[in-house]
Amino acid sequence: MWEDRDRFVLSKGHGCPILYAAMAKSGYFPEEEIYTLRKINSRLQGHPDHVRFPFIETSSGSLGQGLSVAQGMAIAAKLNHKKYKIYCLLGDGEIQEGQIWETAMSAPKFQLDNLVAIIDANQGQIDGHTRDVMDLAPLKKKWEAFNWDVQEINGHEFHEILTALDKAQLERKKPHMIIANTVKGKGVSFMEDNIEWHGVAPTPEQRDKAIKELNDKVLKG
Repeated sequence: MWEDRDRFVLSKGHGCPILYAAMAKSGYFPEEEIYTLRKINSRLQGHPDHVRFPFIETSSGSLGQGLSVAQGMAIAAKLNHKKYKIYCLLGDGEIQEGQIWETAMSAPKFQLDNLVAIIDANQGQIDGHTRDVMDLAPLKKKWEAFNWDVQEINGHEFHEILTALDKAQLERKKPHMIIANTVKGKGVSFMEDNIEWHGVAPTPEQRDKAIKELNDKVLKG
């Protein structure tokens, strides 16, 4: 692997289907292998597996650990005088874990401006809405209080995502946090903001209905 590449850590490891899809589209493995997702002996399990896929930066899925791994990579880059960036995608449910806040304290101490964390702030987790399970508000002020450079964006708007990532390239001697506000199941009428769909697969009929609704929205612009 290219030593100076940027790194991506999917801390919310259960979001791996989209990672697998992106990797297949990028030519890391045949696209038809996608259909083996979570099947016995498949490389495409329900959480990313660095053993099966050495080109994935780390195994993840034990929630709350990914940011610490990303911080370790960022420290290594600093020690080795490397310029690559480390990007870490978190779920807002997982940031209730104490290990997250240990990294929240230590990353600014080490001035890890090569670390960019993104929170998928969809307000939901498997047990319910985050506000009911363990309220995270005020989220932006919390990260600012820990001395992170914080941006808050609409996570469904690509221009806002790209602008935030560009802004995070600026050197500030601080780690960067992008809070991407999203809606679970966005664009699918029967899934939007419905916690029941957190870990449930749709029936073939529901799948077809969801795809049609999403395609209709794309065609309408």
